[in-house]
Amino acid sequence: MKFSEMPYERPNLEELKAKLSAITERLKSAKSYEEAKAVFLEKENEFKHIQTASTLCSIRHSIDTRDEFYDAEMKFWNSAWPELQEYMQAFTAAMMASPYRGDFANEYGDLMFVNAEIELKTFSPEIIPELQQENDLTQEYDKLIASAQIPFEGGVYTLSQLTPFKRDPDDERRLAAWKAEGQWFKEKQPQLDEIYDKLVHLRNSMGKKLGYEGYTTLGYYRMGRNCYTKEDVEQFRAAVKKYLVPVADKIYRKQAERLGKEYPMSFADNALEFRSGNPAPCGTPEDILAQGKKFYEELSPETGEFFNMMLDNELLDVLSTEGKEGGGYCTEIADYGVPFIFANFNGTQGDVEVVTHEAGHAFASWTNRDRIPTDYIWPSMEGCEVHSMSMEFMAWPWAEGFFGKDARKFRYSHLSGALTFIPYGTMVDHFQHEVYAHPEYTPAQRHGVWKKLLGEYMPWMKLDGDIPVYSEGEGWQRQGHIYDSPFYYIDYCLAQTVSLQFWAMLQEDRKNAWEHYMAYTRQGGSRVFTELLKNAGLANPFEEECLKGVCAKADEWLDKYDLKEDI
Repeated sequence: MKFSEMPYERPNLEELKAKLSAITERLKSAKSYEEAKAVFLEKENEFKHIQTASTLCSIRHSIDTRDEFYDAEMKFWNSAWPELQEYMQAFTAAMMASPYRGDFANEYGDLMFVNAEIELKTFSPEIIPELQQENDLTQEYDKLIASAQIPFEGGVYTLSQLTPFKRDPDDERRLAAWKAEGQWFKEKQPQLDEIYDKLVHLRNSMGKKLGYEGYTTLGYYRMGRNCYTKEDVEQFRAAVKKYLVPVADKIYRKQAERLGKEYPMSFADNALEFRSGNPAPCGTPEDILAQGKKFYEELSPETGEFFNMMLDNELLDVLSTEGKEGGGYCTEIADYGVPFIFANFNGTQGDVEVVTHEAGHAFASWTNRDRIPTDYIWPSMEGCEVHSMSMEFMAWPWAEGFFGKDARKFRYSHLSGALTFIPYGTMVDHFQHEVYAHPEYTPAQRHGVWKKLLGEYMPWMKLDGDIPVYSEGEGWQRQGHIYDSPFYYIDYCLAQTVSLQFWAMLQEDRKNAWEHYMAYTRQGGSRVFTELLKNAGLANPFEEECLKGVCAKADEWLDKYDLKEDI
């Protein structure tokens, strides 16, 4: 079914609660495993219906945050989900206590119970008001970012639409675009500070009500971390500083030489990789999608079938329009067994990376769409990001079709960008650990923490510049994950480290790399992250040698890459 034809109707909340309660009672009174399993499968289907309604509402709201109908519906779901969570957790608790737990584990694997134990640690009816407020506050942030109307050179632009100007080869124009964006954030800073301050205190309160030291432990549980700890993340951070920051620093020093700029450079100058201009896709958004179709059809029969299904059913919304939420994502419309891709094309190389990155998520979801339980369709978030970041590298042989004469620049930019991203992403995670360890911090103190961490993780950034917000340690406020999904961002860094393993394989044997990719992807979420990697013959990013090895290989490739004709 086409996305535009999928009906949305708000469910009756009290009827849903009654239905979920009845299902739970029937599970408790089941007289055999066959009876218990039938109830379990009924609950799975009911949850898919609920998810589908909520997801359709969320997608349509993000496409146009000004739509009054879906704005009101989002407010309904902001309130409904925390209330429904009580009933879903009652079912989970009944599953945990079921005399047929061993039978379920034999058929579906024990991971469903490992994850259920974590889920039960994230909720109590006592925190329902805080969860509802949290949902409202994140919606407020998203709407504020989507509302941006930035005057520039006689026009008015959203944040996404302004991005090409922020990467313009003309130094004065590029700097002016950064200043225009910074000024908008500066004007909205009181609201941004207030929203985040409320979120931090709400989350800290939830953690304490559930018996934790504050939010951090709860945050890890909410992310479903089932095979690594805060200490493992700290060890990864140390390896990033030891191996990756020096490589990234070298990349930016070479960039300064190419541009004829003094090192360290301003935020505006760091955004320009080549004096001749950053790599840009050739053609229209329709051309990019057509090349995406060619790429996926030629990559494998499975990916060809998948991408044509996406196109045929209107499951990509990629144009940047007024009122549209920022960023990009992939989600799943459960009742129809299909993914959906949301993006904001703006004429930069990120447009192509959406077609590869978000479609990597979507392909993994499509491949595992029939899994039971439905929780096994997706692994935990760092596992999901491996699908997407690695798919980006799979597209290199098709780069000429996406980028034309800029294909060489793109390959260099993509690899160097993967390396330089990890220090940034690790810094985002480190920042959040500091914030939630010190919920008493004022907004000014939080900005100070960000500025200090910039010096540790991104020494190539000049912090005494004249761009509002960025040079003052306030640029973190445009990173939506910090508001909406605390502790998510390290998942990208772990996955990027794994994706660099795929990049290294691709340099030697594409067929072998694809076989490893499919061995990883076909497992869905049936194993924890470290087991998914092991089963696919991939190294664990928490092991220091993993990061050290991929850094060395990528650094060597970049050193040998001849950029003379592209500068």
